Amino acid sequence: MARFPFSAIVAQDEMKQALLVSAIDPAIGGVMVFGDRGTGKSTAARALASLLPPISTIKDCPFGCSKKDQARYGKICGTGPLRKRAVPFVDLPLGATEDRVLGALDLERALRSGEKVFEPGLLAKAHRGFLYIDEINLLEDHLVDLLLDVAASGENVVEREGLSVRHPARFVLIGSGNPEEGELRPQLLDRFGLSVEVRTPDNITDRIEIMRRCAAQERDPDGFAKDWADEDQKILRKIARGKKKVENLTVPEEVLADCAELCVAVGADGLRGELTLMRGAKALAALNGSRSVRREHVIAIAPSALRHRLRRDVLDETGSTARIERAVNELFG
Repeated sequence: MARFPFSAIVAQDEMKQALLVSAIDPAIGGVMVFGDRGTGKSTAARALASLLPPISTIKDCPFGCSKKDQARYGKICGTGPLRKRAVPFVDLPLGATEDRVLGALDLERALRSGEKVFEPGLLAKAHRGFLYIDEINLLEDHLVDLLLDVAASGENVVEREGLSVRHPARFVLIGSGNPEEGELRPQLLDRFGLSVEVRTPDNITDRIEIMRRCAAQERDPDGFAKDWADEDQKILRKIARGKKKVENLTVPEEVLADCAELCVAVGADGLRGELTLMRGAKALAALNGSRSVRREHVIAIAPSALRHRLRRDVLDETGSTARIERAVNELFG
């Protein structure tokens, strides 16, 4: 059945912006989406992955490597011809073991032939695509930590049972959760690049339109996808242009100063806030086709980049988003 088109998702503009920005620059560090059940969190992530064009991979490579990966990692990538395949979208189940995630010794082949062969895990399958974790706040902390380490480095290293394997694992990490099920530890949440709060729409017009589009998609999935194909292609072209443009954009000194001043004003912990603001503003500028990175891009990405990095202030019970908006108004007017 055809996926729900990304362009057909009603409202949830901040979530869509965060996903698109991460698609432009995966180095931003992934997206954490917290919010109510049934608000399109997984639908949006899957829709974006299915929207992207096929990638070229080495045919017999177990990691889905490109020619560039092959030049760096050598024989582990295989030597076959190139083939096209869909951008990977991998669901990580809550009960997954560390071996299932990282990869491990292929015990069947080891017992049968005595040969030590690496069996790739979910990180290998997600290479050059998306790794999606629903209810990430219920996943064991050590696994979340491990995933964030690999997402940041772009490489998975496995050394166990006499094996020593190093393979590429570059992916956009997307975590979603319902705050009612428990918050993610601040130390782990801080390592996500962007954080988005998703709420059930309270606009009657939006709710009616959501019902209308969902009914149309259930009635004729292929026809519904065709109806939105042109809009999806516009988004795809924006992503393609943005990926090329982002490499050549530089962030002016005055915009770097805006990032630093805003992080100080809201009391963001550490320096990840500034770095994410800088990268996010740059990726957003590229996505929008801007010739330069400007203050408006910093302001637009600030809530997503900073809301999960604020220190708790016992004298100020204002929500993190409101604190950021207040600081933006005080600093920039």
